[in-house]
Amino acid sequence: MHSTLPVQLADPRKARREESGGRRGRLAALDGMRLLAALMVVAYHYVAFGSGVWERPSAAVFPTAFLPASYGWLGVQLFFLISGFVICMSCWGRTVGQFAVSRVTRLFPAYWFGVLVVTLAVLLWPATGETLRPRDAAVNLTMLQSPLGVDSVDGVYWTLWVEMRFYLLFALIAWRGLTHRRAVGFCVLWGCAGAVAAAVRDPVLDQVLMPDDCWFFIAGVAFHLMHRFRPNLVHWLIVSCCFLVAQHTLLDAQARAEGHMGQHVPHWPTTVLLTLFFLAMAAVSLGWTRRLDRRWLTAAGALTYPLYLLHERLGWLVIRHCGGLVPRYVLLPALILVILQAAWLVHRYVERPLAGALGRGLRRAATEIGSG
Repeated sequence: MHSTLPVQLADPRKARREESGGRRGRLAALDGMRLLAALMVVAYHYVAFGSGVWERPSAAVFPTAFLPASYGWLGVQLFFLISGFVICMSCWGRTVGQFAVSRVTRLFPAYWFGVLVVTLAVLLWPATGETLRPRDAAVNLTMLQSPLGVDSVDGVYWTLWVEMRFYLLFALIAWRGLTHRRAVGFCVLWGCAGAVAAAVRDPVLDQVLMPDDCWFFIAGVAFHLMHRFRPNLVHWLIVSCCFLVAQHTLLDAQARAEGHMGQHVPHWPTTVLLTLFFLAMAAVSLGWTRRLDRRWLTAAGALTYPLYLLHERLGWLVIRHCGGLVPRYVLLPALILVILQAAWLVHRYVERPLAGALGRGLRRAATEIGSG
């Protein structure tokens, strides 16, 4: 994304709690929050993004919807908060190898499909100004295009590199064995190191420590510790510190989003939404959302990752080719419904079967390597 969102896009349904300390119960609320975050980003890209998506500036095309949609980029930060929670939850009791297999099978199947479909669509039906080189698409299949300086097939894919770096950092404590004490230490050390990286602004430290985004992951981990164990003062101090720093770092993120929108919007809604995100995560952590265990929320959450991967560039292609032929208030809801249906099809017929096959192959390979 040319703005500031993914996914991750971890799956809370697959997480398992430690018998000795974890509270039981499915966290369907997280699935609902993930879908909300994805729809926020969709609204931002379809309604507020100003890079020639529609024939006129977005604010003129959607005079009423533009302002609320202009804060949809914050769905990325909500994704990161949820990711910190879910990765800590899903890593508990696993070896680093099991953790790695779970992340690869979660991220890559739908992503490979998204890269190939978006590449094919852009090559077959290019819009004005669309460029895409097949060799760049090939690098995108590795998910390493960002560090290698290669353009992403779809702008939203930049967040996947952020997620991968979080996984690599978290794998350090998965390697030693995840415990309450080590998770707290991870949060504190990463926060301190992130503050140092923000002061130094060394490119290498920025890549490793992510001083602008680390606060959301750290807060998510702390929220999970509250959920798994009883909340204590240290947990609340970590979350509070992350919130105070994050509301300041979002000033720069909003400036980047405004650059893509082509106009300024008030800052106070950004702080309000961030506060609501943290309050919602606190509600999940304290067990206040247990009554939200609804099957449709779990099903909706399954659509999130494919929806995120497919919506931006494919949606823009449809808008640019059909925007002058179909009324915008017909085209926009129809497009969202079609993308949601496509996301379900990808989840059902690509993501699930390919993830299962990939997981079996990786576990078999790991066994053969270990026995060798």
